[in-house]
Order: sequence, then structure tokens, then C-alpha cells
Amino acid sequence: MLYILDRVHLSIYIWIRLYIYSIDRFSDMITPQQSQPNLDPQRIAGAALQAFFNLSKRWGLSAAQERTLLGSPPESTFFKWKAEKGARRLGRDVLERISYLLGIYKALHLLLPSPRAADEWVNKPNTAPLFHGQSALQRMLGGSLVDLADVRRYLDAQRGL
Repeated sequence: MLYILDRVHLSIYIWIRLYIYSIDRFSDMITPQQSQPNLDPQRIAGAALQAFFNLSKRWGLSAAQERTLLGSPPESTFFKWKAEKGARRLGRDVLERISYLLGIYKALHLLLPSPRAADEWVNKPNTAPLFHGQSALQRMLGGSLVDLADVRRYLDAQRGL
């Protein structure tokens, strides 16, 4: 079951990265009448939010922590996303945040010997200079996209990437 769950998270991560890439790369080439059937924003938003809330459950996050990691959307919007596990469209910032979080999740599951250890790592104090004795979650809860990117880069460096 865990192997399937990891493959699902990986495919969602890839979809999000493709969507963000297509926005950057081709937005000036696409007229409003053209559509991208393979990159349906509602489908991507639903998959991204479902993956995020599954990850949140595994990490034991509170609603306040979830909101912070998603970039502090308005409370009503956040709770609507949480209840419906979907949205018509997510902004680029939210998609990038979820992408970083899924990358962090993936890196932890590659680095650590068990799923339990990987999921617990985010809450444990860390002596690495980046964390200053705090947990990775505390660092990520700084609220900035850069905080998420820093944790992701740290884990990628630990993997030798």
C-alpha cells in the first residue's frame, strides 16, 4: 500500500511541476480560446490538495499549520478546500508550496529507513545549521516559500543531488 501511495504522490508532484512549467513557458503562446486538456486546473488542484491533506495527516499537522504551509489563504477558502479536497483552480504560489512539500515527503522516504521515521523527522529537533536546533516543520512554518525551498534543498543535498 505504501508503495502505491508513494507512486501516487510522485505522479501528482510531476503533474504540478508540468503545470507550473507550462504556465511559465507557454503562457504567452496560448490565446484565451485555446485550452490544455491534459492540464485541467481543477483536476490538478484536486489532486494537489488531496495529496497535501494526506501528507498533513501523516505529519500530524494542525489546521493552523496547514494554512501556514499553504501560504495563509483566507480561513473560509482553506476550510472549503479541506472539506471538498478540491478547488476550481489553485494559484501558482499554492501549487509551488505543495510541490515543495511533496518533494520533501519523497526525499524523506528515500533517505530514511522506514515510513514512520520519515514522517516523524519533520517534528524532531535538528542540529544542522539550517535549523538552529529547531525541527524542519518549525523552519517550514516560517511562512515563506523560501523556507520550504531551503528544507527541500537540504534534503536533496543529503541525497547527494
